[in-house]
Formats: sequence, structure tokens, C-alpha cells
Amino acid sequence: MAQRLPILKDRKPCYEIIITQGFEEILPEMERLGVKERRVCIITDTNVAPLYASQLADLLDNQCRYVTVYAFPAGEENKTLDTVREAYKFLIEKEFDRKDLLVALGGGVVGDVTGYIAATYLRGVDFVQVPTTLLAQCDSSIGGKTGVDFDGYKNMVGAFKMPVLVYMNVDTLDSLPGRQFFSGFAEVMKHGLIKNEGFYTWLIDNMYEICGKDKTVLEDMIYQSCTIKKLVVEKDPYEQGERALLNFGHTIGHAIEKAKGFELLHGECVALGCVAAAFISYKKELITAEEYYEVRDMFVPFYLPITVDDIDPQQVLSYTRSDKKREAGGIKFVLLKRIGKAFIDRTVTDEEILEAIQEISFDEEDMKA
Repeated sequence: MAQRLPILKDRKPCYEIIITQGFEEILPEMERLGVKERRVCIITDTNVAPLYASQLADLLDNQCRYVTVYAFPAGEENKTLDTVREAYKFLIEKEFDRKDLLVALGGGVVGDVTGYIAATYLRGVDFVQVPTTLLAQCDSSIGGKTGVDFDGYKNMVGAFKMPVLVYMNVDTLDSLPGRQFFSGFAEVMKHGLIKNEGFYTWLIDNMYEICGKDKTVLEDMIYQSCTIKKLVVEKDPYEQGERALLNFGHTIGHAIEKAKGFELLHGECVALGCVAAAFISYKKELITAEEYYEVRDMFVPFYLPITVDDIDPQQVLSYTRSDKKREAGGIKFVLLKRIGKAFIDRTVTDEEILEAIQEISFDEEDMKA
């Protein structure tokens, strides 16, 4: 039985999140979207296309006016305007118009790129999110933030574009490499840390089932995680206030991601950023030392890093200065008052950020000494 989670806008359903096993239950949802008279383009990448594109296209083939697949090269390095440009050309050549529909089949990169295409092609076409990674299911597919990287800076070009449906098939997590799976878990842990201590505790209590990819537990985990993000997004859909809480761990995390040349996965960098933000919270005497060390150490059983080697702390600090979350020359930094309660702080100094970066830096020479 699918779990349903409506996202509301002005107290009316904007779109629904469907969490289930298998792709079959997408058919009545697509029928509701009137695809019988629409052309559908499934946009995916070269990793996901061989796994699921034909399966989904075959399901939709008898229901849509026309269905086609466009796959771009996989990888964060292809989350660029050049990729968007090539997709525009494909849609134009296939004569897609404003009444047609795009389907983002893949992880966060596919979802962000497809969403940006949907927001800008012909000034806006509808799109459906079909996230296939834990990171995308619990975070990037929800809330309508889309965009691409620019010259190595994360998500510098983008638009807000709400999907008309988010369909999550947890079976796709079976094909996800372990490192990718646990990368996504960092965002799940983040949701508990910023908004729900009970959920954070539940994650720890269900550690073995989560690591073993127990489907029932995963469905419940994804539902709870999405519920937290849903409540934040509904209050602040365009990130004018509270939605910035979702950036916990991302300011330093994004900077590390760039400093490491994207060799670390996004969720791995978010985990490092969460540890750094918790450290700043501790140094500001907002949380205790015991709470800081608990937050830090709880990433370890889920195979996420809490230290990083081969970085220049000053370089990482400089990258935080170009973070898109800066405003009026200052930075909106998300800190913890306690586990399950985050807030936005505009008083964090460069010195405090640098100390936090040094806290998570692993220096092999120091270990030898």
C-alpha cells in the first residue's frame, strides 16, 4: 500500500508524494495528470537509463500520446548549463510544447537539471519527479528547488519550480551502491537534527534495519523524513525564512565539496558540514560537549565521514564566502540549540568557521607526530 503525503500551498494540495514499491502505481497518477493527450519525455542519466528507463517508458507507452527518453552523461560534473542546452535542443527537435510533460528519472542531479529545464523551456512546462536515490527521495525531489552548478559553484543558477507529482519507488534503492545509499542518509539524519529529536532517536534505534535496507523500515523512514521537509517547505516555499534551516551542514559542506573537486559525494560533505556546525554550536555554548560528540559519532555507524583529509582550511573558508546563502555580506549559518531544534544565526564569524573546519580536518602528519 502506497503512502501518500500531500504538499500544500495556500492550504490546497499542490502535489502529492507517493512512497511505494514498484512503478505500477504511477499509472493512475499519470492518468490523473491527463497524459493521454500529452507527450512525455523521460529525462535521465547514463547510469539510471539502463536500469529503469525502458521499464518506465513501456509502462507509460500505452497511456501517453507519445513517450521518449533523453539520457545525459551521469555525474555532478554534468550538472551544467551545457547539459541543459543539449536537452533544450532535443525537446525542440521532438517538438515538445507547453502542454507536454517531463519526467525526471534518477538522483539529485537528474532531478535538479530536469526541474530547471521544466522551469525554463518555453517559460515553463510540467514535470514529475521519480527519484531513484535515497538522497533525492528524502531531499532534493521535494520542495521545488532546481538548478545547475556554475564554474564549480553549487546550484548557482536555478529557479523554483514545483513538480506536479513526486513518485518514490523504494525498490530502486536495491540497485544503489552502498556509498550512494549512505550519502543520502546524511540528509535524513539532518532532518532529525534540525526538527525532530524523536525521529533522530528512531534512526539510531533502527540502525541495523536501515543499513540492511529493510523495505518496511525504509518506507517508514522516507515518509518521516519527507514529512519534516514538507512542513518546512509549506511554511516557506521560496526560502525567505525558516526553509533556510534545511541548509544545516551545507555551508561548510558545499565548500568542502568544491575544495575536494567533487571527489566526495554530496551527502558525505553534508555529514562533515553537520559535524562542523554542531562544533560551532558547542563552542558558542548552545549545546553541551556530550551533545556535540553524540552528533559527531552517530554518523559513523552509517558509514559517513566525520573528518576529511587533504584540504586547506583557508581555501575551504574562502569558498564559504561565495556561498549562495550569504546576504548583505554576512552568512546565514544554521546552528543547533539542541538536538531536534535548529535556528538561523547571523553572528558566526570567519574565525569560528575556520576553527570548525580545522576540527574536522584530518592531518596524517599530525598523527605520525
